[in-house]
Amino acid sequence: AGVSYQLYNGSAFAGTAILGTGSAIDFGTFTGTGTYSVLATSISTSCQSPMSGTATIGTNALPVLQSVAGGGTICAGATGANVYLNNSQTGINYQLYNGSAPVGSPVAGTGSTLSFGPQTSAGTYTVLATNATTSCSRNMIGTANVNVNAQPALFTVTGGGNYCAGDLGSSVALSGSATGVNYQLYVGSTAVGAPVAGTGSSINFGTFTTPGSYSVVGVNALTGCSRTMSGSTTIGINALPTAYNVSGGGSICQGSTSGVSLSGSNNG
Repeated sequence: AGVSYQLYNGSAFAGTAILGTGSAIDFGTFTGTGTYSVLATSISTSCQSPMSGTATIGTNALPVLQSVAGGGTICAGATGANVYLNNSQTGINYQLYNGSAPVGSPVAGTGSTLSFGPQTSAGTYTVLATNATTSCSRNMIGTANVNVNAQPALFTVTGGGNYCAGDLGSSVALSGSATGVNYQLYVGSTAVGAPVAGTGSSINFGTFTTPGSYSVVGVNALTGCSRTMSGSTTIGINALPTAYNVSGGGSICQGSTSGVSLSGSNNG
């Protein structure tokens, strides 16, 4: 008490003098680099004395700014949209965020473009860079947006079954449909006819004679997102019985009999 303490950065004043209290003094927080010292002055005698020791403040550089890029619009269930950084520094770790949530683990800088891989969750992606030695961190420039378009709703393929050779065939249908979605019928990997526009109710693709497994793929007309509908149905052909000749018969006298025969028959 009774002593004034002046902080200096080199030979320059750093703030105003503080009166002693009989206990420790906090001069506050400073960002100027340099060597700090304190000169004490007696209020009553004006005698001065430099305090013991110094305090040095240095500045660690922030990570260099790089640009976040990538993203895009994907369909649900797709591989994803890649998010990357246009450049990176060795000794710097880069953490990807979706909003405020970290995505995966930090990726070490390589001195070149840095890929965080394909992202399947919708959101706005940013990157925080942190110096592995000094812990100084900095948000990188820009963002990458990932938008996810929904797949068409699932409906069930119905119909099919075996039909007798020479008949019209078996019909194939879909239990429901959505407007704005086009439905393509396939037998195996071959498209059958043109896509049928969804109506909001069930769809009948018609009657078919080609044997095989029938499936349906729905494609959103606006987004292009596609989805294979649930299940499949099989159409098969049942062979007709082998034709044999009927023989015999003829004119007979009343009360007599005449034989009729078949040239062959099938088991079963």
